[in-house]
Amino acid sequence: MTELRFQASSSAGEVSALLERPDTARWLLVLGHGAGAGMRHRFMEGSASALAARGIATFRYQFPYVEKHASRPDPQPILLATVQSAVAVAHVAAGDLPLLAGGKSMGGRMTSLAWANEPLSDVRGIVFFGFPLHPAGSPDTARAEHLKRVAAPMLFLQGTRDKLADLALLRPVIERLGPKATLHVVEGADHSFEVPERSGRP
Repeated sequence: MTELRFQASSSAGEVSALLERPDTARWLLVLGHGAGAGMRHRFMEGSASALAARGIATFRYQFPYVEKHASRPDPQPILLATVQSAVAVAHVAAGDLPLLAGGKSMGGRMTSLAWANEPLSDVRGIVFFGFPLHPAGSPDTARAEHLKRVAAPMLFLQGTRDKLADLALLRPVIERLGPKATLHVVEGADHSFEVPERSGRP
């Protein structure tokens, strides 16, 4: 594990990052965290470990508000600039590996928004760990409008109990995106990919 720091944006200052590169690495995933927890959250730690066991290196990074121990996310321009910077730094840190980018909830959505505004150089695909389609209890698809401007392949990992992504709304969105979008459904999982104890799965 290698700890790094990089400039998130011209105004937001430096943020921390963690590069985990197993000897068997074939890909590098630039992984942004969700709105409520940083790069060291147990979901991020567990995901990085599981991916490493499958030959996928990870570059986890903080958004500036988490680095500053603030509770409210940064304005969107700063979040998008941080994604752009993280991808550039990750490419240098492990330049021989093909890049994927994405993240948990907000981290994934900010990655696709950044791409929609300006394609992320050298990124071969985007991975969403729970795309936050709408606020809990307010089903809508407006947050997905930008996805049609993303040319990269997209993988959506979604739980059937995710209150931030009604699958009845998300499935048609993904179908309209055509072959560039793939949906993988995790039965019984919520937005944090927790499953009921009765399922017998961790």
